[in-house]
Amino acid sequence: MTKVTAFSFVLITIVFAVVGQVLIKWQAMHAGPLPASWPDRTTFFFRLMLNPWIIFGLLNSVVATCAWILAMTRLPISVAYPILALIYPLIFCLGWLLFGETLSPWRIVGVLFILVGVAVIGINA
Repeated sequence: MTKVTAFSFVLITIVFAVVGQVLIKWQAMHAGPLPASWPDRTTFFFRLMLNPWIIFGLLNSVVATCAWILAMTRLPISVAYPILALIYPLIFCLGWLLFGETLSPWRIVGVLFILVGVAVIGINA
């Protein structure tokens, strides 16, 4: 496997991890608030776990993990793992675009620090 292929597996990891989290968030929002009583919470949880979209989101996480394992066969973890930090800015932007989550100035600054950090590590790789 070439390094380009290995980095492609890191990209696949990122995409599938992000898609999985967005699907889970979408369905969790549609399910409504967590019930107050423990018996209702248990039913609520199992209903969520049997939701096809939640299952699909979890399967995306499995694919992301498989791609990560393949990437680890070729790349040093100290190079590949920081690239996974790109998941947070992607989730941050999608949370704002899809779910109306707020973008505070400090959170934006934090995301910019993450992006700069990934770029610095990438330059030295």
